[in-house]
Amino acid sequence: MKEGWTNIYAADQEFKAKLAEDVLKQNDIVSHIMTKPDSAIPSLGAATLYVQNEEVEAAVKILKEENILTE
Repeated sequence: MKEGWTNIYAADQEFKAKLAEDVLKQNDIVSHIMTKPDSAIPSLGAATLYVQNEEVEAAVKILKEENILTE
């Protein structure tokens, strides 16, 4: 990932990261998903969600409020 971005969420399936991305988008936070496709079924691969460094705190708070992040 480019400099200035932080990984805030990792999911074992891409659709979970997309749901988190949609929640952030609704709150005007730009995010980006990096996928690691499964070799047998690419749509089932893992994914990580990144936000810009200055948005980390707000993004984590939102994802916790929506019970997407539980840590």
